[in-house]
Amino acid sequence: MGSDLEIVRILLPVVIASGIAVFVVMRMKHKYKKGTLGKKESKGAQNLLDSLIPLGMMIGCTISVLLSIFFPISLLSIIGLGAGIGLLFGYFAYKIYSKEGESYS
Repeated sequence: MGSDLEIVRILLPVVIASGIAVFVVMRMKHKYKKGTLGKKESKGAQNLLDSLIPLGMMIGCTISVLLSIFFPISLLSIIGLGAGIGLLFGYFAYKIYSKEGESYS
């Protein structure tokens, strides 16, 4: 029974992060096919918009490393989970920021 619980503790962060990644990729693919990807007029605003998802992943990894320092959580599993959650927050930030101004060139 103990080994089953250990396997679940190992695989659960991978399953959660991969589920989030599949969700984000499928939503972005849907936006691409519909032609509703966010576009901004200025180059700087477009660069920020394009960088929100990777920035979310980096911030998620950073927060997960800090959490693993203060709490007894395995560093390897929490980094993957933090990147997945950061990917989700980056996608939501992309979605919100792309609607601000609604500028299509």
